[in-house]
Amino acid sequence: MNKRLIFYILGWVLVIEGLSMQLSTIVGLIYREQSYKYFLFIGLALALIGGLTVIKKPQNPTMHIKDGFASTALSWIVLSLAGALPFYFSKSIPSFIDAFFETVSGFTTTGSTILVDIEALDKCMLFWRSFSHFLGGMGVVVFLLAIIPKLGGNNSINLMKAESTGPSVGKSMPKLRTYAALLYSLYIGLTTIEFVLLLLGGMNVFDALTTAFSTAGTGGFSTYNDSMGHFDSYYLQTVVAVFMMLFGINFYIYILILTRKFKQILKSEELFIYLGIVIFATTTIAINLLSYYDSFREALHQSFFYVTSVLSSTGYAITDTNPWPAYSVSLILILTCIGACAGSTGGGFKVSRIIILFKEIKKEFMLIVHPRNVYTVKTDGKKVTHEVARSVSVYLTIYVFIIVITTILISFNGFDFTTNFTSVLATINNTGPGFSMVGSAGNYSEFSAFSKIIFCFNMFAGRLELYPFLLVFIPQAWKKN
Repeated sequence: MNKRLIFYILGWVLVIEGLSMQLSTIVGLIYREQSYKYFLFIGLALALIGGLTVIKKPQNPTMHIKDGFASTALSWIVLSLAGALPFYFSKSIPSFIDAFFETVSGFTTTGSTILVDIEALDKCMLFWRSFSHFLGGMGVVVFLLAIIPKLGGNNSINLMKAESTGPSVGKSMPKLRTYAALLYSLYIGLTTIEFVLLLLGGMNVFDALTTAFSTAGTGGFSTYNDSMGHFDSYYLQTVVAVFMMLFGINFYIYILILTRKFKQILKSEELFIYLGIVIFATTTIAINLLSYYDSFREALHQSFFYVTSVLSSTGYAITDTNPWPAYSVSLILILTCIGACAGSTGGGFKVSRIIILFKEIKKEFMLIVHPRNVYTVKTDGKKVTHEVARSVSVYLTIYVFIIVITTILISFNGFDFTTNFTSVLATINNTGPGFSMVGSAGNYSEFSAFSKIIFCFNMFAGRLELYPFLLVFIPQAWKKN
């Protein structure tokens, strides 16, 4: 393990976070809030500590895959620990465990909250919550790759692999720094378009900015207790719903659009299956909700908003979904697990993995029927390698194992099964709300400190696609290369 290089990367993470906190300082000064000083001084301290760490570059820039994974996982842990300090020292969230939970939920773009009265927080604190989604959405390490030359030496791809979502990130991407910069340009561009559209719909600048940040990162932190239900506007809610869906699409699709490679877009199975899921789920849930709303239009609006919110793992809400019928609730739980596309800012198991799993299952049945034939699994016209297929199967095994174990651990709180199970699904899939106590109108404040740590584990594991985060806990990984 190249520990010096890992500390160098962590130093840059602290610099970026410290500088980012100054945006909240500006917000606090604009609204004349005394709590701005916590962001000012803590941010400067983080930037100073980080700056001292990165003055001298590591002599050995070699980065193996385990170095990339460890760097990324530790970056997110350090990011969250430091990011919780303004909440804690300002007493906006008096318990450090609660402050840490809220910050982990922010950076991992989960959107689960322990806050009972969100609107009681100062504007600068609310801004930091939403901005943490924006920082975590595309990934702070990807941002570092975009601005710092040769951050991970000649093997920066190992950093990209650790933070990118989906079954695989290939070495076919030319000029990794250029690619990372292009991803962030698209990310900022889409966020800006949404911000402008929200302003045109009557939102004030603060609400439009924080909503755009939360949507872009598919996080779902709102500045109001009733989430997007606070804005009683079909236009505003529809804009957010559309952008939740857009941020759940693989960003490589947008690169193909910019480069006018439309034939490659038409070959994307994941894109069309993702859109197909949105259409199917929206239509069937709307029909199932007809008796709950005055018109099909209202049922369709509610359905489309919540389907895009859950499938993209954003977690915004416009109504309490606990009273919804069994079919709608069941389908929403399935969508929670499926999640968004690979290469997006969304969470979940990922549509691409679902496609590979179903094709592998079909292949096994065909081999039983015709054992002498040779079958090849392909996606988007390309062969799926044995390594990728194996990693998807192992990922599923670990994913299910974590869900089972953490559900058992959470059950010691004594809450009902729906609360326990859906809270675990919501955190490991980075969705935010579940059902019952943790529904769209609830929160996680009643859970014990132990359970909140378990949820933090789930949120980290889900956002980092299991492997990078779990690797930190394997002693053999820390031995010298």
